[in-house]
Amino acid sequence: MMQKKSIWNEGSPDPVRLTALEQNSLSAHLGIEITAVGEDSITARMKVDNRTLQPHGRLHGGASVALAETVGSLAANLVLDPATHVAVGLDVNANHIRPVKSGYVFATATVESLGRTTQVWTIRIVDEQDRLVCLSRLTMAVIGIDKV
Repeated sequence: MMQKKSIWNEGSPDPVRLTALEQNSLSAHLGIEITAVGEDSITARMKVDNRTLQPHGRLHGGASVALAETVGSLAANLVLDPATHVAVGLDVNANHIRPVKSGYVFATATVESLGRTTQVWTIRIVDEQDRLVCLSRLTMAVIGIDKV
């Protein structure tokens, strides 16, 4: 059996460092923390609390999408050489499957396609019992740094 090769440009990233990179962004406001890095995936968690609930006391769909786009966008950029390319959001969609009222949700971004000009990531968001909460697909455009 062949061993999986890491897709990350600079080796396996440190989750603590990745969380710190997001300190001045929406991610920090929502309390998103990177918790794990696999060979081809990144996982983050987000607390379901007053920052992420909608008025009916359930996890806000927009918070789920922000979590999905955060972890997927981070992953997309980590496969690129930051001196030459950047990945930016092109399309995101989400199917909200199950409500969550408290605790944490966990989002894992897994690569589907790494193309020269686009990347596609699937993000599964689950609750603390590993039940599917949201399924998201994120398409990223890969552009040269000179175009930014």
